[in-house]
Amino acid sequence: MTVGGFLRPFAGPVVVVGLFGALAACGGPDDLQQPIPLYGEEVRYPLSLWDRGIEGETLLRVRVTDTGVVDSVEVMESSGHQGLDSAAVEGARELRFQPGRRNGDRVRMWANLPVVFSRRPEGTGFD
Repeated sequence: MTVGGFLRPFAGPVVVVGLFGALAACGGPDDLQQPIPLYGEEVRYPLSLWDRGIEGETLLRVRVTDTGVVDSVEVMESSGHQGLDSAAVEGARELRFQPGRRNGDRVRMWANLPVVFSRRPEGTGFD
């Protein structure tokens, strides 16, 4: 698994999660820094779905507290498979983040979190 460019060995399938498009809980974009997933965090790929070759991407909206804990998760776009969506939500609740910041202060904010369930190694170029 890679998070932020780091490789990590794992036992069993896990997926890479990426963070983009952090949104402030309120106010404008003044000196806003997105929350960053901490190294080593992962979402488990359901083994039964892995074995059946089922892949997909679930787009979540997560609220990250000023201490880096996820306190709320919403499915914004389904993968089309309930098992993948459920695994994404469950895994996102366990993730820890470097909190977002506004003007240097840690703040609670919403962020979009894509969870990609793929059996292909990331960056290999194989389809």
